[in-house]
Amino acid sequence: MAYETVNPFNNETIKTYPNATDKELEQVLKTDDALYKKTKKQDIKKRAKVLHNVASALRDNKDKLAKTATIEMGKLFRESQGEVELCAIIADWFADHSEELLQPKALTSAVTGQAEMHYHALGTLVMVEPWNFPYYQIMRVFAPNFMVGNPMILKDTSNIPKSAQSFADVIKEAGAPKGALTNMFLSYDQVTKAIEDKRVQGVALTGSERGGSSVAEAAGKNLKKNSMELGGMDPFIILDDADLDKAEDIAWRVRLYNDGQVCCSDKRFIVMDNVYDKFVAKLKEDFSKVKMGDPMDPSTTLAPMNSKKAKDKLQAQVNATIKAGAKVVYGDKPVDLPGQFFMPTILTDIDKSNPGYSTEFFGPVASVYKVHSEQEAIEMANDNPYGLGGIVFSGDPQRGAKVADQIETGMVFVNNFLASLPSLPFGGVKGSGYGREMSDIGQMAFVNQQLIVTAQEPDMHNLAGALIATDPQK
Repeated sequence: MAYETVNPFNNETIKTYPNATDKELEQVLKTDDALYKKTKKQDIKKRAKVLHNVASALRDNKDKLAKTATIEMGKLFRESQGEVELCAIIADWFADHSEELLQPKALTSAVTGQAEMHYHALGTLVMVEPWNFPYYQIMRVFAPNFMVGNPMILKDTSNIPKSAQSFADVIKEAGAPKGALTNMFLSYDQVTKAIEDKRVQGVALTGSERGGSSVAEAAGKNLKKNSMELGGMDPFIILDDADLDKAEDIAWRVRLYNDGQVCCSDKRFIVMDNVYDKFVAKLKEDFSKVKMGDPMDPSTTLAPMNSKKAKDKLQAQVNATIKAGAKVVYGDKPVDLPGQFFMPTILTDIDKSNPGYSTEFFGPVASVYKVHSEQEAIEMANDNPYGLGGIVFSGDPQRGAKVADQIETGMVFVNNFLASLPSLPFGGVKGSGYGREMSDIGQMAFVNQQLIVTAQEPDMHNLAGALIATDPQK
């Protein structure tokens, strides 16, 4: 693959980067292994101080980092600024809470002695991360694992090389030791080679099902712990008693944020029949108000997609869905701009035989479904191969929560937009992957949870002792 920066706003190729060599990969593995052996004996307070420095450095370089992300993958500059700030928030949270989360914990034990869980680093991790959030995706894995003491090798997507390297540079400049996070322009074969290496103990991936399956296969063959955060077709359920104005004001924003290129943004709007027509009309009205243009311009409200490849794939998916009988309520027209712009599009009348029914539209496309009961809404929400997030709107929050509890996803938000915060676990089920990032759960994703039982002397009267003490000759 070619690592290169191509501005999706004007199609300009800015810079191409050379791939890493096998020799360079070997040197990084050596450096990381040495760092692991050193860091696991280090006072966690020292790492907390460095991570706070990382947060400060991110804020100091916010505009510079944001501009790099916007030029490389096209998102609105203000959205890129918000992403950098979120990374700083995540860094500060783990710097503040990791020591407490990683403290040994006493267990109730049936044996004589004191039983405790101790939490230790595992070793070097490989991170395989996507382009849609060039910094946030890295920080979700980096912050908790830096506090644990796991060195990390980053393999980012080929269209955001400068963003990946810029993030790694900030980490280094903030005082992190060499090897804490090393960005490498690896080939897929080199990723597999790294996973196979005995010095690597885990793999964290955010990306497509295809990429996740490939990496998980390599990790499984080599008995390496792994976490997978993959795609999503998140439902947005609007019940018959919902405040439609509030629901719709969230709906168009979540669908068009980051130009719709978000795994956990809602893509299927499941609407009760009594408010369906009004919802579709209002969604069409709001989609028609967006202004496409230079993502660095504050007046622009919809940025280009990240690449020509992504735009062409989305168009092919929309074409197939329309051919199979879907109705275009709004959009699906060419955009008279040179960049990779895709007109916001609303599709309806998608039945189960339509390929669009089980397709993740990774761009500014909304599919809207009419249902006639709460149960039908729940069944439709669950009738898809993914299970990442979702939103439920109801005039009765408790009713909304009961519906949310029946949705087969890792996250559901009632009467609110989906938020990604360091204190909240992030992840899904089914085709959306497994494992959780962030929160106390994410803190333990790549940790040796070691049981230590301490006693003054053996107790031969407890069950385990009695079994061990049994003389097989008698």
